[in-house]
Amino acid sequence: MIAVIPARYGSTRLPAKPLAEIEGVPMVVRVWQQTTQARSIVRTIVATDDERIADVVRRAGGESMITAATHQSGSDRVAEVARRVDAEVYLNVQGDLPFLNPADLDGLAIPLRTDPSIAMATLGTPIVDQHEWTNPNVVKVVRGTQGNALYFSRASIPYPRDAQAIPTAALRHIGVYAYRRDFLLKFAALPQGVLERIEKLEQLRALENGYTIRVVPSVAPSLEIDTAEDLARARALASSARR
Repeated sequence: MIAVIPARYGSTRLPAKPLAEIEGVPMVVRVWQQTTQARSIVRTIVATDDERIADVVRRAGGESMITAATHQSGSDRVAEVARRVDAEVYLNVQGDLPFLNPADLDGLAIPLRTDPSIAMATLGTPIVDQHEWTNPNVVKVVRGTQGNALYFSRASIPYPRDAQAIPTAALRHIGVYAYRRDFLLKFAALPQGVLERIEKLEQLRALENGYTIRVVPSVAPSLEIDTAEDLARARALASSARR
């Protein structure tokens, strides 16, 4: 299994996000360090459109690959790597998860190894914080009785019509995906879907086209860096952990 960390320089909400330092370490390097600790991963590649990102990864001892600047999503960038590097399963590890637990990456691979019918899987973790529940930068997912995703949204789903408390079924999506190679290449060739364009969530392309996404419970929540406020929280967490 190969892990690919898509990292583009131009982020709308947080420009040059992969290079933002947390306790002196660029974010993308932290993600690479966490990913390489997963036991099931034999190779980790940072796929980027910018030599500055590639350079910091190489200087840290990692492998980087320059990919097209025209990709609309991380999955599209991972698919470019899949066309150049052969593997049975690819993990798409978003480059803004500096505290990702390596055990979650190992767990994400299990459904694809044990069930041939599963072509794609991702991670979910319970929502217990009101700010996360109402924050549109935090992606939510609801799943059915078989553990498959029903929908992903920036809205608060499932919406508790008759209560104020966060429902126990509420899950925050963690931006890591596992794909079989043939599905990944097929997925990347599909046009962007209507829902994908509205929500700006690439995984909706799969659901819109009738494909199944298994949602695997994470072993631990992981802070995803979307805004300057998230980055400040990450720096505070890293600083307190060092003390």
